Amino acid sequence: MESSKQRLRGGCRSGRVLARAVATALFACAALPIAAHPAGAFELFGFKLWGSSEEEDADIADPLRYTVTLTVSDGDKELQETLEKASELVAGQERPVSGSLGLLSRARSERELLIAALYRQARYDGVVRISIAGQPLDDIAPDAVFTGEPVPVTIVVDPGAVFTLGDVALKGDAADLAPARFGLIAGGPAGSGVILKAEADIVRALREEGRPLARVTGREIVADHRTQTLDVTLSVAAGPIATYGETTVDGTEYMDPAFTAYMVGLEPGRTYSPDEMDEARERLLNLGVFSSVNLTEADALASDGSLPLHLQVSERKRRVFGGGASYSTTDGLGLEGYWAHRNLFGHAEKLRIEGSIGRIGAGGGYGDNSGLKQLNYNAAILFEKPGVIGPDSKFFANVKTVYENPDAYDRFSTRASTGVQYELSKRQSLSAELAVEWEDVEDPLNPEGQTYLLVSTPLQYVFDNRDNPLDARRGFRALAYVEPTYDILNSNTFVKMKAEGSAYRAIDDAERFIFATRAALGSIVGADLADIPADRRFYAGGGGSVRGYAYQGIGPKDAAGDPIGGRSLAEASLEMRIGVTETIGIVPFIDAGTVSENEFPSFSDVKFGAGLGLRYLTPFGPLRIDAAVPLNPDPGDPDFGIYAGIGQAF
Repeated sequence: MESSKQRLRGGCRSGRVLARAVATALFACAALPIAAHPAGAFELFGFKLWGSSEEEDADIADPLRYTVTLTVSDGDKELQETLEKASELVAGQERPVSGSLGLLSRARSERELLIAALYRQARYDGVVRISIAGQPLDDIAPDAVFTGEPVPVTIVVDPGAVFTLGDVALKGDAADLAPARFGLIAGGPAGSGVILKAEADIVRALREEGRPLARVTGREIVADHRTQTLDVTLSVAAGPIATYGETTVDGTEYMDPAFTAYMVGLEPGRTYSPDEMDEARERLLNLGVFSSVNLTEADALASDGSLPLHLQVSERKRRVFGGGASYSTTDGLGLEGYWAHRNLFGHAEKLRIEGSIGRIGAGGGYGDNSGLKQLNYNAAILFEKPGVIGPDSKFFANVKTVYENPDAYDRFSTRASTGVQYELSKRQSLSAELAVEWEDVEDPLNPEGQTYLLVSTPLQYVFDNRDNPLDARRGFRALAYVEPTYDILNSNTFVKMKAEGSAYRAIDDAERFIFATRAALGSIVGADLADIPADRRFYAGGGGSVRGYAYQGIGPKDAAGDPIGGRSLAEASLEMRIGVTETIGIVPFIDAGTVSENEFPSFSDVKFGAGLGLRYLTPFGPLRIDAAVPLNPDPGDPDFGIYAGIGQAF
């Protein structure tokens, strides 16, 4: 009597998927990527912006079109959708293949993709049958020719039963580790992804002990068809604890190789850490100089027990220019442009020259708003040099000139600053700056204008563990800012402080519903409101604050209705980011904010705005359009506001 247990040996093939195969090949097939769309075209909201189907098909020899019908025998619609997403035949049926041989080749690889998808669902005794033009794939001769387009392709999948984990054992240097720690639990999920993830987590745990050569040396997987369980035995070799060795660098063109190795930041003699390896790769990419970074470890330790490292890089273009635009009904149109050099002297020094014009068409600026006076102008030269006090630091120096005319004031200023930013860890940064600014400001409290010469030392701390700064789904960000300032011309001293935090959490496993919240508090102490330059005071309202209100529209106002700003600020926002499709999302939100003349918020006149946003996800971040209305407006406040930009509102 044949045993109901079978070891998995061999590649992914048709028929009973557990029938023959080497386990390594089996689970490698289960990890195959899903077919992607061609990269030659780009679509936005369903419209192709560049590239065309005709252009993409022109280079296909002997084009042959086909149709696909995929059926799951037990009628499981969810599984059928999963298989269709994994299917290369389904994904590619809008484009022809290269003749009959191309169709046969795609059909044979299709088996591996579908079986891999079944393995991910813990279905280890399924059957995949593929027919072309009514003939079973195994019966078709290699030189067969198909005629009569489109050629019909039929896929029938008998998924079989869902398996669970049976006996689980870790051997070798992992024998003392508990399988449950890595998600391997008897009676638990047995999908191939669960086992592959457990292997990776086991190796990672050993590598975190400083063992870079840790690896899985053996995998025995036995399926029991009678009990529908999967027994898993993993053998692991930990290898010795090692230190970093020397780092060699290849691929640099304009970058100094020695400086590049220095910026890796993995000092020889320090104990190996996979987290530090990840941070080194990220640090090199963040330089902005490299288009690709491949930091690899040697397969064996050097004679002194250290681990040699090799860095292969590819440099980006050194010079770049670009521009952008933003718009809201309350703030008007904004345009900006820049030119930048990414690697000025071979040590990733950045030079950037930028300029912008804002509030185009907004009107309502302080004072005389005729002609061009209502517009805002900015011009700046910025310089950065990384690695000044270690790989995690950078020096910066900036000169910026601003002419702006918002509702609260007219201001012309020139500011020069220099400072250092230091990455305390992957998630934490600290910056210190020395700035000198001359400015001339007219505002309701100083209608004749006031000149200032300000010397300040801004200090800032940031903690940020968001998974994606442009579209966070989990994590939070916290910022603390303090800026002591001395006004030389008017002999005044004041200190501006602000704390801000935002948090993000998915409330479902598919991360289709993201709860996002933001709060900010600010205070200025040490001087009366009239003695503080108008641009240093707090304001609220607009696209980055309380949506639905005008920019600077929330807070104290003079008799003419012009904002005068305040010495304290409180803001809060709540959003529910809902993914409607893979690319389209909607965002209901509510914002609140108040500004007070006192040093601490009084909360006696909190303004609320609410609205709905539309998001379209692109490779460079979500495109954002928000429409909002003020819930408790004052006379003169707008009826609504519309805001557009790239990235989430916060």
